[in-house]
Amino acid sequence: MNDSFGAGGFSANAGAGGAAQENKAEGVLPLTVCQILDSSEAGIQLFGIQYSMVTFVAIVRNIDHSSTKITYRLEDHTGQIDAHLWLEEGDTMNVPGIVAHGYARVVGSVRNQGGSKAVMIFKIDQVNSPNEVTTHLLEVLNARFKGEEYSKSSGAGGSGGEYSSGAGGDKANASSGGFMESDGNSMGLTGKQLVVYKAIKSHISDIGISRQELQKKFSHISASEMQSITDYMTQEGIVYTSVDSDHFLCVDS
Repeated sequence: MNDSFGAGGFSANAGAGGAAQENKAEGVLPLTVCQILDSSEAGIQLFGIQYSMVTFVAIVRNIDHSSTKITYRLEDHTGQIDAHLWLEEGDTMNVPGIVAHGYARVVGSVRNQGGSKAVMIFKIDQVNSPNEVTTHLLEVLNARFKGEEYSKSSGAGGSGGEYSSGAGGDKANASSGGFMESDGNSMGLTGKQLVVYKAIKSHISDIGISRQELQKKFSHISASEMQSITDYMTQEGIVYTSVDSDHFLCVDS
């Protein structure tokens, strides 16, 4: 088994989950649980690049042992997901020492099971330092920024300049080889849409502005209307979600 571990190994080749695909998926992509749950059934993609495996850090909420596998119920600040570690016959001596209610880092491939997502574990390790939780979130953001940078410089990103990601299926439309212009009016935004867009664009943060912060800024906009505005801008590729589905960054920032 390859013991290289963590989100730094983006170029690591993984035989599980993608070797038989026409465009062979490679590498490990750091994600949050929400991004994994929202990923396409076609596989894990970011700006048109397909990955064979994901890595994430989460709290172990429950551990269920059986004769053939161990199922971990894992939770981060964005959601919960089951991850399965399959055991070979007589392999009980090599069961990882993971304890409930602690953090663990998982590397594995994503599978659809009965209409829901689950992770097939390639490697799982106990996390003993809180710094690794913070580091993972930075890795999630860095992977996204690097993916966007690569997409802009190489013209990658799939048909029509679109990209796919685990975070809500955001899309960015390319125009004449570049992304949308920075003026909200040129995107057809008016009224409340425009002021929300400008608030997102002017907010200085690596993870973007949260929906809660937007709601505080514009108390005259109802929660349902704010949801509609952010959904529209996300679907149009004007903004995208970052660490979870409630934090927003501008595509052209």
